[in-house]
Amino acid sequence: MNRVQLLGRVGQDPIMRQVDGKNPVTIFSLATNEMWRTGETEVAQTGTLGDISQKTTWHRISVFRPGLRDVTYQYVKKGSRLYVEGKLDYGEYTDKNNVRRQATTIIAGEEQYTVPLCLFKWKRGGEPLK
Repeated sequence: MNRVQLLGRVGQDPIMRQVDGKNPVTIFSLATNEMWRTGETEVAQTGTLGDISQKTTWHRISVFRPGLRDVTYQYVKKGSRLYVEGKLDYGEYTDKNNVRRQATTIIAGEEQYTVPLCLFKWKRGGEPLK
């Protein structure tokens, strides 16, 4: 099974690309945050809980499915809180300096019977709440 579930904030407005006559794709980045407490062993000794540490991870999201791709391009905006469900995809490409690179992408919306994207905190009129 290849399944990814992410909840985070969109890093930039989605862009739509079409390469070499292939189907268009909507692409955007999503930031997820991981938080933990350091020094928890100090609780018993000093009574303090320790410091809170945080790590932000950026994910590249691609949406190929017609309909979902268009809705994502139209309604998802930078800063939107978004739930994404999809699969991991590993690929290679050659950059503008002719160097081979590897890329990890989340392909959203491949499953036909799930909710692949879900926006949070929207009000009437289609404007996202900050």
